[in-house]
Amino acid sequence: MARLPFVDTHVHFHDMTHPRLRYDWIAPDAPIDPVVGPDGAMRAQRYWADDFVAETRFQNVAKVVHVQAAIGSPDPVEETRWLQAFADRLGLPQGIVAYVDLAQPDAAEQLARHRAFPNFRGVRDLRDDDYLSSDAWRRGYALLDGLVCCDDPFVEQMPDARRLAEEFPGVTLCIDHAAYPGFGGNPRDPALADFDAWSAGMRELAKAPNVVVKISGLGMSDHSWTVESIRPWVSECIDAFGTERSFFGTNWSLDRIYSSYGDVLDAYAELVSDFTEAEQVAMFSGNAERIFRLGDPAAA
Repeated sequence: MARLPFVDTHVHFHDMTHPRLRYDWIAPDAPIDPVVGPDGAMRAQRYWADDFVAETRFQNVAKVVHVQAAIGSPDPVEETRWLQAFADRLGLPQGIVAYVDLAQPDAAEQLARHRAFPNFRGVRDLRDDDYLSSDAWRRGYALLDGLVCCDDPFVEQMPDARRLAEEFPGVTLCIDHAAYPGFGGNPRDPALADFDAWSAGMRELAKAPNVVVKISGLGMSDHSWTVESIRPWVSECIDAFGTERSFFGTNWSLDRIYSSYGDVLDAYAELVSDFTEAEQVAMFSGNAERIFRLGDPAAA
């Protein structure tokens, strides 16, 4: 059966030799990530949009959203500039989720500079502090009206994240990587991974209509995943958020450590095979097109 057109909502490109970009999280001397584990280091000096096109050319990838990867760069706007050059030459990524430290006084100025690039669609500001209760960070978040904010709240932060979304209805809060199911546990055993706590948190988030879930990066939690091992997590995401607020991504090229690209798409297709064709299309492409406004050249 022919594969549905796919909008990949979570990819990372990198170039360790770029003079103005840094990738502290995958540097040779970077500490081992507690989720990704020791296999998480991407050995290649670079993974450009050209490499992604070559690797996925037979997978019916329709559009791509790139999510911030150049962590530690002196000027985050340089990554957006670099990605827009790929888009101008190759046609992708159609969407760019960039980095802004929303707690900083210059957040508005950085956002304005990102907005100068036509494919800019949102912000990711990964943090492990008490950002949701920070007045400074919330002032920065308020600047995102009309944009997508990709975030990964911990389970205990999910009620606060839901309240944040309700306070700022003009911002779409996108929960990346299904909120890392199995963080700190083993996703093959829901008891160890505290499936119930994660599920309750996700359903709390889903109460806010402007919160959406990106099902992606599951290989980081389950390095030897199978369709059946990830089925409970995927099914719960879709059940909580519905087929109109759920969509897929791959976390490529990081998750290529755990499978092939086609394996991921085939797994997603099998997991949603009981849904109607319209619902499958929505989760594979339609929702992402709408949420990230990938058909709107004036969206930024």
